[in-house]
Amino acid sequence: MTALDQLKQYTTVVSDTGDFQAIAQYKPQDATTNPSLILKAVQKPEYRPLLEKVVRESNGEALDSIIDRLLITFGTEILKIIPGRVSTEVDARLSFNTEGSIEKGRHLISLYEAAGFSRDRILIKLASTWEGIRAAEVLQREGIHCNMTLLFSLAQAVAAAEAKVQLISPFVGRIYDWYKKTAGASWDEAKNGGANDPGVHSVRTIYAYYKKFGYPTEIMGASFRTISQIVELAGCDLLTISPELLKKLSEESFPVERKLSPELAKGDPVARIAVDEASFRFQLNEDAMATEKLSEGIRTFAADAIKLENLILDLQKQPA
Repeated sequence: MTALDQLKQYTTVVSDTGDFQAIAQYKPQDATTNPSLILKAVQKPEYRPLLEKVVRESNGEALDSIIDRLLITFGTEILKIIPGRVSTEVDARLSFNTEGSIEKGRHLISLYEAAGFSRDRILIKLASTWEGIRAAEVLQREGIHCNMTLLFSLAQAVAAAEAKVQLISPFVGRIYDWYKKTAGASWDEAKNGGANDPGVHSVRTIYAYYKKFGYPTEIMGASFRTISQIVELAGCDLLTISPELLKKLSEESFPVERKLSPELAKGDPVARIAVDEASFRFQLNEDAMATEKLSEGIRTFAADAIKLENLILDLQKQPA
């Protein structure tokens, strides 16, 4: 068996891409997208016609409506390939706007339902800000399942679970990036890799907390840099993996062992933490890595959304 086949025995494998041809190749259960991935996809020749078609059929719609339709177009194509769910992200510029995020989430679901897909197959992605978590809490009560993204800390994870969100996406690779960059020349890859990888450690802590205290919220490790980070989290509820790393896993045949399980996690020494608004904001403020990576992630996704808008504006200027 390949390493990928072994991993699928313990963990639901999710494809982290807007490239639905790559999704078909590796047969994941679910798929995730974000503005950066969609931007990357529409710049490929094979997906350019999708963008052009959406713009051509927009009939004078507002720019944000065209973006929504583009996201849904990619999402529906992905849903034709996978058996499970697709994640579609709310505009990062709404990350601190609870009401705006709620309305956008409702609108995206309405577009999917109009296209003939049940809301049970959709996850609305929201940034793990206090405002984003509050928006998810409302959407969840309406039967709209949410995926909390840009999650870097236990405080964010616990607040999301208390809000009864469907799923969280802790960013393993970006946590690793921060610690490696901060350490500079003193970084020791051998010492800080594998089970000691700071991103891996963060997910293991969240997993232990959820399983020990009985939260049903799913944990989906995300943003991987290496296959080592992935196999160290074998047994996590879900792992969303880029096509490049899925390819590497499909080409390897080393043994993959289960590293996380509810039984083992319940014995971990984790203590409950408070997650009211004041406690949440203070704990996030005290965590320099989480604060910086959350802000950076929001800025990056917002910038890529603007680039996507500019692509659309350029197309609209071209003669029919």
